[in-house]
Amino acid sequence: MTTATVTTWHDNKRHAWLLAILPMILPLLAIGLGTTYLNPVVWYLGPIVVFLVIPLLDFFLGEDTNNPPEAVVAGLEKLKYYRYAVYAAVVMEWIGVIASAWVIAHEHLGWVAYLGLSLTVGFATGISINTAHELGHKNSILERWLARFALAPTFYGHFVVEHNYGHHLRVATPEDPATSRFGETLYQFLPRSVIGGLKSAWEIEAQRLHRRGYGVWSWRNEHLQSWTISIILWGGLIAAWGWIVLPFLLIQGVYGFSLLEVVNYLEHYGLLRQKRSDGRYERCSPEHSWNSNHIVTNVFLYQLQRHSDHHANPTRCYQALRHFETSPQLPAGYATMIMAAYVPPLWFAIMNPRVAQHYSGRVERVNIQPGKEGYARQVMGSLHG
Repeated sequence: MTTATVTTWHDNKRHAWLLAILPMILPLLAIGLGTTYLNPVVWYLGPIVVFLVIPLLDFFLGEDTNNPPEAVVAGLEKLKYYRYAVYAAVVMEWIGVIASAWVIAHEHLGWVAYLGLSLTVGFATGISINTAHELGHKNSILERWLARFALAPTFYGHFVVEHNYGHHLRVATPEDPATSRFGETLYQFLPRSVIGGLKSAWEIEAQRLHRRGYGVWSWRNEHLQSWTISIILWGGLIAAWGWIVLPFLLIQGVYGFSLLEVVNYLEHYGLLRQKRSDGRYERCSPEHSWNSNHIVTNVFLYQLQRHSDHHANPTRCYQALRHFETSPQLPAGYATMIMAAYVPPLWFAIMNPRVAQHYSGRVERVNIQPGKEGYARQVMGSLHG
């Protein structure tokens, strides 16, 4: 990389990062269209955009494997513009949730529109968990509190602790509840990840508090801080507009955190860090995360798809994350792969050959679902025979 190249380099997606706010305003757009055109379809703007528009744009606009020169990264990460873009997403998320609850309470929606708006909000709050992911990895007190606010609508405030201190430690190992295994369906993975992640998060926080001489039922407990924000939000909306908003809150919350978990499912499927001679796992490297460089989904998710660099450098800001040639690549962006994960036979048909290719058919290197060892040998043998 020459000095001239470094000097003239600029982020060609600089203004595109503001598009990450779009999922947060989908509920407002659905409300505007739904109350104007009275067409029940427009209340489902969330699933329409995420499962139709974004995959099509990913297909037509393709991939971008360019990396920022290391010489500009320090300056790039200091630019406040990129942080303000993330902060704005949290603000718009809360506006969308509150406005939607008001519409649910006052517009007398039929059940089709009620469900559609609830799901559209669920897409916004689910994607906002990724906003919390970007914020929660930073050392700033402001950003860590903003992460709690981003997680509040889904009642998933324990995510930051479990993700930072559980998942990042155990990623791509059988001990990690957020790492999916070869032969494991999404529907087997979901309860294991949700329950295992919650249990792990509580244990991690209890140990942290114990080391500092505090009890677990303390105001210093980060989970209790986060869940208190959720209680205030949900309780305030119910107190203001009645129990009619409770099903809405439950639908958006459950679908929102399930959207996070399906992303967890596809990020490390079948990948395994090997144990060293001392019994400890090898360091996490680019080969332990599935990646995608599809432009549109990366813009909407703050480059979450450049997952290998994220695990290698957790505090690195989204605008500076890099593509690695050594990381295994998904055939499409996350938005497309989520739909495949919902259909296990389709998911296995797409991903099992890629796992086999990544490990050159060596079944002992694969993270296998217990009880599926024979299936894995058969599949790996037939695909890489």
